[in-house]
Amino acid sequence: MKSKRFKKLPEKTKNLNSELVEKLLADVKKNCTTKFDESIDLSFQVNNKQKKGEVNIRTVVNLPGGNGKKVKVAVVCEDAKAQEAKEAGADIVGSDDFIDKIKAGELNFEKLICTPGMMVKLSKLGKVLGPKGLMPNPKLGSVSDDVKQAVTDAKSGQAEIRNDKDGNIGVSIGKKSFHDDQLLKNYYAILDTLEKEKGNLTLKGDLIKNTFITSSMGVSYKVKLGKVI
Repeated sequence: MKSKRFKKLPEKTKNLNSELVEKLLADVKKNCTTKFDESIDLSFQVNNKQKKGEVNIRTVVNLPGGNGKKVKVAVVCEDAKAQEAKEAGADIVGSDDFIDKIKAGELNFEKLICTPGMMVKLSKLGKVLGPKGLMPNPKLGSVSDDVKQAVTDAKSGQAEIRNDKDGNIGVSIGKKSFHDDQLLKNYYAILDTLEKEKGNLTLKGDLIKNTFITSSMGVSYKVKLGKVI
């Protein structure tokens, strides 16, 4: 059952002609009628039905406008790099002792970074970390010898771009409270990342079939991509 608040929102917005995101932000923000700071979200439909197999995208993008979230970052590294991780802002830092805690089920963090040298030990905990989406991955920048940069990126605002089995990608570009410039910078950073991903794929036609923008508790609008990808 739709709430009274939702019933007051515009209807059938998905049927409207697509517009550039710059023109849609005002309407999306206007529909943020809840008491909390709603997130502004994108939904991409990937052209993933290819003769040579489905398209699989999994990467990470650093959002220049931030993501409005405080991420609790943990680092598994050698003792020599522990201070570097702490100075970069890591919330939890440890080596073998920390791995034992993770093995025991202590997962009080949202992002886990690991040095390549410690990854051999950490990889044995796939059954613990995998289902939670916490296993470090070199492709996502969470397995790195440059601990300082990895922590800084995780803290400053990152978004994972990953399509599901139906070819959908959901990603947030920020909050209602963000200035439009912040949201647009994040939006175009995501488009740039998708362009790069397309270059790594054997793809017939466009990578993205449709794009929609909405807020957490709002309605969707179809986006006309500002760049051809």
